[in-house]
Amino acid sequence: MTTPFSEQPPPADRQVVLITGASSGFGALAARLLAHAGHTVYSTMRDIRGKNAERAAQVTQYATEHDIDLKPVELDVLSQDSADRAIGTVIAESGRLDTVVHNAGHMTLGATESFTPEEMTAVFDTNVLGTQRVNKAALPHMRKTGRGLLVWVSSSTAWGGFPPFLGPYAAAKAAMDSLAMTVALEVARFGIESATIVPGSFTRGTEHFEHAGGPADTALENEYDTRYQGLTEQVNERLSALMPAEGDVSQVADAIARVVGMEYGTRPFRTVVDPADDGAGRVLEIAERERTNFMDRIGIADLLHPSTPVSH
Repeated sequence: MTTPFSEQPPPADRQVVLITGASSGFGALAARLLAHAGHTVYSTMRDIRGKNAERAAQVTQYATEHDIDLKPVELDVLSQDSADRAIGTVIAESGRLDTVVHNAGHMTLGATESFTPEEMTAVFDTNVLGTQRVNKAALPHMRKTGRGLLVWVSSSTAWGGFPPFLGPYAAAKAAMDSLAMTVALEVARFGIESATIVPGSFTRGTEHFEHAGGPADTALENEYDTRYQGLTEQVNERLSALMPAEGDVSQVADAIARVVGMEYGTRPFRTVVDPADDGAGRVLEIAERERTNFMDRIGIADLLHPSTPVSH
């Protein structure tokens, strides 16, 4: 369990932070916590003049009421132009970008067979390629300054046990997690630090399940219902029963804020937030130990931590 954010020490330095997918859930909560901690926070979401106009207005109103530096910015992770413009706005207004929190994601529910390859591609576009677009826009600035932090919001589905009918989503999150591990090694010598937050199953407090996408092939989906009808509801009920009383999505936001506020070079590579305990934490203990050992064996253990770039 995470310590309540109000009990955390103040951040080591004040940062300029951009959070993707911050219209609700983990992203919205983390944006507020980070802004209350004194950081300049860009709470990004798509269509802030249309579908999310009200939520963008709420961000502005909340910032005014609490006298914090929290700003809504348009960013659609499905568009490289949108990512470029959002990062450009941050640099123009604040002069730098210290931290990117890759939080944007989209869940799906349904029998894997019933999703077309095109539908599965769309899931990967949001959960995986969206992070690549934002990195393409943000990393040049971080590499130039020789300092930065990438925070990736992964999922315990990539490492622990998870129920059926999450196939495209679980595969996309596993791909994003793998990408995060690779990028962490590749940017370390530019002085850029990486941290991955691994949330477990939170059936309340987010809009993941409420807004989950489903397959267009409803006829095939109905065939699965003849054998699996009610299974998703059953799983959700059991997950809710496994969740301790203190289990809440705010724990994920607390973890993000705490990691961002830590001293440069001291942040843990992974932070698991899984009150229901699907086993991901125990699997990752072994996985991280073996990953570290292998990096040492092939002579690149220095990439496990950010280093000051060598001037040329």
